[in-house]
Amino acid sequence: MLKAVFWRLVLCCALVCFLLHPARALAWGYQGHEVVGAIADRLLTANARNQVRAILNGPPAADDLNAPVKLAPKKELKLQQAGPWADCVKSVARHDDGKFHYEVDPNHLEYEVPCISFNLPEERARMEDYARRNWDTCSYKPDGFQRGCDNTFHFDDVAIQRNYFDRSYAGTNDHDLVAAIGAAIAVLQGKPVPPPFPFSFRDKKEALLLLAHLMGDLHQPLHIGSVYLDAEGELVDPDTANGVDPSMDTIGGNAIQDQNLSLHHEWDDIPTDIGESSTRELLADAQGQPPTTGPIDGWPKAWATDTLHVAQDAFKPLKFSPTNVANYKWSVSFDDHMGYLRWMDQTKRKQLARGGARLAEILNALWP
Repeated sequence: MLKAVFWRLVLCCALVCFLLHPARALAWGYQGHEVVGAIADRLLTANARNQVRAILNGPPAADDLNAPVKLAPKKELKLQQAGPWADCVKSVARHDDGKFHYEVDPNHLEYEVPCISFNLPEERARMEDYARRNWDTCSYKPDGFQRGCDNTFHFDDVAIQRNYFDRSYAGTNDHDLVAAIGAAIAVLQGKPVPPPFPFSFRDKKEALLLLAHLMGDLHQPLHIGSVYLDAEGELVDPDTANGVDPSMDTIGGNAIQDQNLSLHHEWDDIPTDIGESSTRELLADAQGQPPTTGPIDGWPKAWATDTLHVAQDAFKPLKFSPTNVANYKWSVSFDDHMGYLRWMDQTKRKQLARGGARLAEILNALWP
């Protein structure tokens, strides 16, 4: 009883904080991932829906079945609730003693809002174990600070000069977003993770939790495409024979300032009228998506190519110049800022719909 009251207080405080502070720069924010999951929930076949329910929730506990008094049912996890999971894992910290702990930041309780579904001890233990197994399987060291390799599962930084996704290009690696989606699909098929990709998934639940999130990331344009700029803000090509200096990487637009936000953060925010569920407009758009052709293991690469084309459109109208503002290396200017924001709004809606449709498409193909 006390535990339930505590978490109600946490949720209330978190909602207040969320209104007072801007959200973290996570792809789409948690609302966007819930929207992608909610769309997919509505497009699943009956068999796929049953498989998803069984994987995410498991069979009822024996204690629940044998209890003399019928217990209140636990809230069922669906893809909508599963969508934010991989960002909740970012609250797991590695300590100097090598142990991993899920840590709630009391100064930013708003980050806990989408993670309430996973506040049970066994779910926290799962997140800590997942982070431990996927922490040091690569050499990911942004700005000299070691972070878990699972952070790299969320993005690629392919230059907009490229017209399709290919693992030979700069900004890709064997532990990137496209590889992680492919690995999750393989595990859900009952196959091992294909080499040489360094992913560790305990079971199908872990793979499905990750897939539900990463399919949202895959459709955020700045999580696939990026620009590389010189000190004057001119476009450079990282795939030339000589390559480019790492200082020219804009980190998917995170190093580019638009007024008081990063360009990447602006793309993460979803239109305010959508909320946390699928709207009639988005669902209709998702239902109208054409089926993907070819073998399922080629779908992530094909979809990444589609998103790269959207990223090209997102970056090409922009002009960049150096800035001295802390945390940013470049600033952006527009010929028609309001026109760009209107186009961004409509593009976000289309991409969220595609993410939900394609998440459902994968699961329906696995369990027709």
